[in-house]
Amino acid sequence: MHDTERLTWKTLARKTVFQGPIFNVGTVQRESTDGRIGDFIEIDAPLWATVIPWYRDASGTPCFLMVRQYRHGSGSVTIEFPAGTVDPGETPKDAARRELLEETGCQSEREFVLLGSANPNPAFMNNRVSFYLAEGLIKTGSQRLDPNEQLDILCVPVKEVLENMGTGAYDSGIMMIAQAFFLRYAQQRPGLFS
Repeated sequence: MHDTERLTWKTLARKTVFQGPIFNVGTVQRESTDGRIGDFIEIDAPLWATVIPWYRDASGTPCFLMVRQYRHGSGSVTIEFPAGTVDPGETPKDAARRELLEETGCQSEREFVLLGSANPNPAFMNNRVSFYLAEGLIKTGSQRLDPNEQLDILCVPVKEVLENMGTGAYDSGIMMIAQAFFLRYAQQRPGLFS
């Protein structure tokens, strides 16, 4: 057991300095256990949910259902798993179901499996992202995208995603976390690879 109390800073004050449509920026004043006081930036963001839709194509090849879209932060087109923010009153699992349906027109006949949850960047963010595996995909409708969303639906072999994650269009850090949780889970179910 590690002694974390000596590393835990006490919160003295918190102030919002910017309110935006997808996150707020605040300052937080904290005091260390040795008496130092500092002001720090904190991104106050909603919870996020990512769904990893897995299936076998007509030839039996394990695949992911993914989306390709333009990302304004990087100014590039990325390939990602369906994902989004958790709405007020919604659970992360419900958000994952909703995002899968909205972005791909698909639902899962099976229960979503929680693969894990992580803080995207604990240095300055206070939210978490939850990752779910969806199997038994069925097409139930068409995309229902947000007003500023424009994306393609892709069927990508698992092998291709694993080989390319972290490069080119697969360079989203959140997708890297998703892959890590998928790989850990797939160790118990090698059939997800072959």
